[in-house]
Amino acid sequence: MDTSVMEKLLRCASYSSIHTPRLTSTHNFEFLNPNVQIKWPTRRNSNALVVNANDGGGGGELDTAVVEKEKPKVSPPRFQVLQGSPTPFGATAKKDGVNFAIYSRNATSATLCLMSPSDLPEKRVTEQIPLDQLTNKTGDVWHVFLKGDFTDMLYGYKFSGEFCPEEGHYYDSSQILLDPYAKAVVSRGEFGVLGPDDDCWSQMACKIPTIHEFDWEGDLPLAFAQRDLVIYEMHVRGFTRHESSQTGSRGTYLGVIDKLDHLKELGVNCIELMPCHEFNELEYFSYNPVLGDYRLNYWGYSTINYFSPMSRYASAAASNCGHDAINEFKQLIKEAHKRGIEVLMDVVFNHTAEGNENGPILSFRGVDNSVFYMLAPKGEFYNYSGCGNTFNCNHPVVRQFIVDSLRYWVTEMHVDGFRFDLASILTRGSSLWDAVNVYGNQLEDDLLTTGSPLSSPPLVDMISNDPILRGVKLIAEAWDCGGLYQVGIFPHWGIWSEWNGKYRDTVRQFIKGTDGFAGAFAECLCGSPNLYQEGGRKPWNSINFICAHDGFTLADLVTYNDKHNLANGEDNKDGESHNNSWNCGQEGEFVSISVKRLRKRQMRNFFLCLMVSQGVPMIHMGDEYGHTKGGNNNTYCHDNYMNYFHWDKKEESSSDFFRFCRLITNFRHECEALGLDDFPTAERLQWHGHVPGTPDWSETSRFVAFTMMDSVKEELYIAFNTSHLPVMVTLPERPGYKWEPLVDTSKPAPFDYLSHDLPERELAIKQYAHFLDANLYPMLNYSSIILLLTVDLTA
Repeated sequence: MDTSVMEKLLRCASYSSIHTPRLTSTHNFEFLNPNVQIKWPTRRNSNALVVNANDGGGGGELDTAVVEKEKPKVSPPRFQVLQGSPTPFGATAKKDGVNFAIYSRNATSATLCLMSPSDLPEKRVTEQIPLDQLTNKTGDVWHVFLKGDFTDMLYGYKFSGEFCPEEGHYYDSSQILLDPYAKAVVSRGEFGVLGPDDDCWSQMACKIPTIHEFDWEGDLPLAFAQRDLVIYEMHVRGFTRHESSQTGSRGTYLGVIDKLDHLKELGVNCIELMPCHEFNELEYFSYNPVLGDYRLNYWGYSTINYFSPMSRYASAAASNCGHDAINEFKQLIKEAHKRGIEVLMDVVFNHTAEGNENGPILSFRGVDNSVFYMLAPKGEFYNYSGCGNTFNCNHPVVRQFIVDSLRYWVTEMHVDGFRFDLASILTRGSSLWDAVNVYGNQLEDDLLTTGSPLSSPPLVDMISNDPILRGVKLIAEAWDCGGLYQVGIFPHWGIWSEWNGKYRDTVRQFIKGTDGFAGAFAECLCGSPNLYQEGGRKPWNSINFICAHDGFTLADLVTYNDKHNLANGEDNKDGESHNNSWNCGQEGEFVSISVKRLRKRQMRNFFLCLMVSQGVPMIHMGDEYGHTKGGNNNTYCHDNYMNYFHWDKKEESSSDFFRFCRLITNFRHECEALGLDDFPTAERLQWHGHVPGTPDWSETSRFVAFTMMDSVKEELYIAFNTSHLPVMVTLPERPGYKWEPLVDTSKPAPFDYLSHDLPERELAIKQYAHFLDANLYPMLNYSSIILLLTVDLTA
């Protein structure tokens, strides 16, 4: 039989049947006339399609062709689709299924996309479930309830709508978007490793939750009084990534657990984790010819999702659809609490990873750009963050989203509080700001515009008075990149603290010997009452710090006058140029012995100042052993030795600077007077100069001293001489008592701190006996001391 005729036969049979038939009996056919017309009368039976054909020309006869019909294979739908509920937002596991709900006011249609882990790298959607406008939408919330087997299943959304940047809309139905309320984000599995086809932005998807209980073993909030905190700013990956950490899971949450005892030894009782929300470390991925490696978004200040822990900080990475990463983060919190250490999160609600109009469409932009971002009238992005966009924090929907996120981390993940990056953006008016929205009616001469600072910002109000969040630590970085500087005036409702940038700047200036800062330095020692007392706040509202992730390390602060950021590949143009640093006479690492000694003295001076100041001290990771970044004050892009904690260096300095830091920190905990609940008064604190009771607040003064009454230590004498000249100090007379040296930063280790377990302690004290008997103490240049009042048994 001619194959073309056979094909016609099969096509015709196929047309007459739902399923493609196959020929079960065959004949030898010969068509003499290729133009002959054939009539195809058919009749059906239950099993075959019977075809009778006659060529009408006698040239041949087709009797029958029996084509067997396959029985339809009707598979039951994988998921039963129901109406669902508009609350709560996100994916919520129920006993009989999962409810999905997402807000989008301006989308015209929505589709729930389900993906298997194997389909995700190929950007394939395993199953799409269109949401009906009538049954699956309530107000501006799209929702659906699914019943079925969700094992190893991920999800995302597609939204259709107008793509019109001038109107603020970026809808693109080809993009699979993350649910803003997703509890885990799954994409690449290994930190810093490119995705399929060397993709920096691999397709991401959300974990579908299951009903699962984590064994918290009775974990409860430690609820330390904030005045008692010693905070340690930590980068999760950098803390244990260096090979000298010798942990089984380097650079992960579990790695941090292995080293918590180090923090306990140091006297730390609170960790501030640099960003642990899901972010893309490959965001800035590019070759760096200076170091021959690649730039990464190492610090993580570019959030993708605010409910998901950074999966590539987990040893399990994306396994179990991200569920194991959640458990590892919870394990870190639980183990920290067991050791008496609270955990704060550094959160970045001022902008997201979606950048400006040229950035990727990942989540918020594709869900409802005009709601989640602060936009100008023609759709341009306001950039108060310096990162391309500004989160529209005071929009009613967005501020509820932020509160929901914070609540989740407190209730579900057991964190103890938050530090808000560029928190002044939280006080700016939203791009839907108008008098009617705020006051209920129009006001005359209303000058409030998008981005205007608000005296009572709705978001900060909501957080401050939330029954869950009011009881946790809330710390504001009270400035932003738009020039709004609110240190001392951040809206606080009596509970917010601030990163005290003025403390940092003043202490740096005074310790390095700059004239004109003695009075301001004394304010810093008292908890900055000039900033906080008038507003009704307390010393613990000031988070005191000398160094943080952004800027010089403590060792570099005394080693470099200028930044050395060439390794960033930006011609040394990035990073802060005004660091208030001093290299002690020579720039860089290779200097004379005398300069090295002075640098160690200055590091001790800074750390001592931090620990004897009222307020809450914050230590930057690595400063306790003198970590250096080679003068680079902007190491945001380096996943290497610059940012890694060097455990071998810490061990080398265990008898030197680390010992000093450990002893001073624990001394602070022992002294009731160094963590007051209110600003010190004259009844407790007295100021002194080179002689008792006569402080020098002149412009040229470089000496500040004070005594502090303490219920545990009786009385403390603390003095700072930041002059280039030594001085002989006359001590306050205390009949029946004598002053005994405890700390002198001018002395080499271990005599810089005369601890009770020091074998030569008594001998060292005797060397000062002739001075102390005369109520004197000699102080070298650039040094600080702590003396304790003890009973004079010889009196």
